[in-house]
Amino acid sequence: MSRCLQGGAVLAVAVLALVFSLPAAAQEPAPPQQPQPPAPSPSPGPTQPSTIPSPSPRERQQEPQFPDPRQQTQERFPEMRRPVYLSGKVVLEDGSPPPDFVIIERVCGGNVRPEGYTDSRGRFSIALGQNMSMMPDASVSSASDPSFGGMGSRTGATQGGFGSQGLNERELWGCELRATLAGYRSEVVSLAGRRLLDNPDVGTIILRRLGNVEGLTTSATTLLAPRDAKRAFDKGRDEAKKDKWNKAQAEFEKAVKLYPKYAVAWYELGRAHEAQGKAAAARHAYDQALSADAKYVNPYLQIAQLDARESKWQEVADTTDRVLQLNPFDFPTAYFYNSVANLNLKRLDEAERSAREALKLDEQKRIPKIAHLLGVILVQQNELDEGVRHLKSYLERAPTAFDADVVRRQVQEIEKFLGRTAASPQAPE
Repeated sequence: MSRCLQGGAVLAVAVLALVFSLPAAAQEPAPPQQPQPPAPSPSPGPTQPSTIPSPSPRERQQEPQFPDPRQQTQERFPEMRRPVYLSGKVVLEDGSPPPDFVIIERVCGGNVRPEGYTDSRGRFSIALGQNMSMMPDASVSSASDPSFGGMGSRTGATQGGFGSQGLNERELWGCELRATLAGYRSEVVSLAGRRLLDNPDVGTIILRRLGNVEGLTTSATTLLAPRDAKRAFDKGRDEAKKDKWNKAQAEFEKAVKLYPKYAVAWYELGRAHEAQGKAAAARHAYDQALSADAKYVNPYLQIAQLDARESKWQEVADTTDRVLQLNPFDFPTAYFYNSVANLNLKRLDEAERSAREALKLDEQKRIPKIAHLLGVILVQQNELDEGVRHLKSYLERAPTAFDADVVRRQVQEIEKFLGRTAASPQAPE
């Protein structure tokens, strides 16, 4: 890749989608009416049976067309939108339940929406098309909100194409249901042809372990936890979902006291501390989780975020390198922070490589900040043409981001430097 700025290079400009109101095509004028001959006068003689000539094709074309009453009814009464209830079970290849809660996702036309969780036995019961309060998945974590190179922002990826008022049957065509757990690949259940009153049971979804992945978002220590510890852990998660972090902390502390090797409970205890602004206590809990299970990925990601807030970039690079050694397939967040760290350490080649991997893995575009990061890296490498494209992509995906105005000015300055006058993405009104 060339690192020098080529004079006279053509800067690619992001294409803005313009909607034109096109007038309806002019209809061909109807042919003039032919003069009709006068009706013949009755003639004397025997009455002849009257013959009615068949209309010509042109006359048939001019006959008035009456609307189909079924079509009128459908236009007056559109298809009802209502929740679609589904239930089923998720198991591993050997028939056992998953080692942790599993996210159930609906995928329609490439768009992904989390719909709910399994319980501890792998069973789920969900209502599609409803707004669900979902805890963040570690594969995306809070990476839509990091800072890098002194350029922090808060951005949010929106899920497009999904309504919150239910669905109708046509909207289920092209949709699939799947289970999501890092380190595993899910069978899918097609929702095409499903009717609103069908049996909600979709059967069993099987998760298959990826053979070359060691790092998971579950821990083998969970299976050995005693019943009382599991009960306290479940209560803690329920409190965390309600943002009652002090109560959640108490339950997680009870769980790890009953079972000190409970890696997942240590991790959730760290999150409870972090939510209350207790960074040192959170870091201790994450360290305890890794002591219990060094292949449990979630604590690494939280530690990387804590170090990033303190600008400990070498520590961030080392921690995320470990995550990517354990599992290079499921964590765009890890690649993102790895890129941020290398950018701040002035290792631009490594930063670019990780940013491109993050962009590749973030298929659903949940982390718009990746595009901004890659754009900044490329601009610093004098790859202005591609860099501006990624900066504009970020603005298109996160037009109201905290730093959107700053990025717009950056785009304008780069285009001015290149002698371009093309319009940059504008702030929403």
